[in-house]
Amino acid sequence: MEELKQELKAKIIDQLNLEDISVEDIKDTDHLFGDGLGLDSIDALELIVMLDKDYGIKLTDPKEGKAIFESIEVLGKHISEHRTK
Repeated sequence: MEELKQELKAKIIDQLNLEDISVEDIKDTDHLFGDGLGLDSIDALELIVMLDKDYGIKLTDPKEGKAIFESIEVLGKHISEHRTK
């Protein structure tokens, strides 16, 4: 799980071009949206595409997405339970 969380942090930084943030700057429990990383709805769409492409997870319910993208910890747990790739 620790390896997956580090991988997710690196992918988020790369996918969203977060040039001023390093993997070490992101805590597992930091909120991804609002306070925390401050991601927005366009970032959410890019993360949804990444989940589908890299892990085979399709999100169709916006409420589910909001819960899953709470933090790296929650996102990693969801991926480890539902990944198909």
